[in-house]
Parts: sequence; structure tokens; C-alpha cells
Amino acid sequence: MGGLSSVFNLLAYIAAAVFVVGFLNKVILYFKTPSPLVIPTTPAPTTTVGVIMRLIPEVLFFRSLLKGGTTEKILWVGGWLFHVSFLLIVLRHLRFFTYPVPECIMWFQEIGIWAGIVFPIALLILIVRRFTNERLAVISLFQDYFVLVLIISIGLTGLLLKYFMRANLVDVKAFILGLLTFSPVQLPDSPLFLIHFSLVLILLVYFPFSKLMHAWGILVSPTRAQLDNPREVRTVAPWAQ
Repeated sequence: MGGLSSVFNLLAYIAAAVFVVGFLNKVILYFKTPSPLVIPTTPAPTTTVGVIMRLIPEVLFFRSLLKGGTTEKILWVGGWLFHVSFLLIVLRHLRFFTYPVPECIMWFQEIGIWAGIVFPIALLILIVRRFTNERLAVISLFQDYFVLVLIISIGLTGLLLKYFMRANLVDVKAFILGLLTFSPVQLPDSPLFLIHFSLVLILLVYFPFSKLMHAWGILVSPTRAQLDNPREVRTVAPWAQ
């Protein structure tokens, strides 16, 4: 078991490094990519404060989807429930990464349990939508289904750990804190936890190279984050200077 613990400890550090480096590299690439054309969706704000106020409802409530037709509204229901429940689950899991656990993290424990139940349901809505929407079924690629199956597998194994095949939470927390403090300890004696943990590591490695980076992309999207100031400011592409 000691050898297996060493392997998982090493894989956890590699996955974390790939995620951080890959995420930062993609963010830098987004900022370095020139946007010489002013193409914000009108009516667009003319001030930075206006852009911020425009982005807030997009980030929190997916306003553009909500204002769409029936197909977009189905996507909005599944997407919004998925993102909110995912956030609550992450906040609930912070108890494994902190000692002592801050009171603010304890606030999310009960609601995080309900979010764990809603989470796979929201993902099923998104999966069914891809199969039943003719246009989406045609343009969907393997990676579109792969990430949905991966995330729903994480959610389902998490529910199994919570309600049916519980791991020793003391061992789990000791393992996570050991990773964070670079003092690795023995793996929890739970095969299902190893599966759940492995799926999370796969998601971390896959995240920076996938469409999941839209989580950051919305903040630099030309149609949403640009000022409507083509008359006041002349934008020239670097290669045209």
C-alpha cells in the first residue's frame, strides 16, 4: 500500500502542476491575443464600469441564454444548476483542505449535500439535450461527451462515498492535508475513494486544454467585454502598425 500511496501522491502533484501551468498559460494567451475589431454586442457599454456591470449578470445568471428560445432555456436550466451546485460542492469540500475548519465553510455543509444530489441531475439534462437536439448531435464531438461523462462520474462516485460506501473521513482529511503541506501520508483504505480521487485528477489535467476554459473566456470575450468606443479610440492590430 505504501508504494501505491507514493504513486498517487506523485500523480496528485503532477495533476496540480499541469492544471496551474496550463490554466495560467491559457489566460496569458487570451490576454495576448489581439482584438483589433471592436465587435461588442449592441447595445454595448461605453465605460469600464459599464462592462463590469454587463459581465456580472452574464457570469452569475447566464443572462444571454435566459433571453433565448426554448432550446437555450433548457440549456440555461441545466447549465445554471450545474454551475451553482458545482460551486457549492467545492465550497463544502474545503473542509478537507483546512484545519481548523473556518465557520464560513461550515455554512455550506448542509446545502452542499443537496447540491451533490442536484449536480448529476443537471448533468443528465445537458447530456440528454445533446442527444435530443438534432443540431447539437451533429456538431458534438467526442470531447463534449467525454467531459460530461467524466464530471458525472465524479459526482456519482462522490454520492456513493457519501451514502453507501463511506470512506474514513479522518484518513481522507489527513491524506489531503498531507498533500497540501508536502508531507504525504498513507492513502485512505477505500477503493471507491481512489476511483473518485483519480477522476478528479483526470479532470484537473484535462481542464486547461478543454472547452471548460470558457469559465475564464467569458471575461475576455470581445462581444461581451469590449467597450463600444470605435469613434473615440482607433484600434490597430499589431501587424498593421
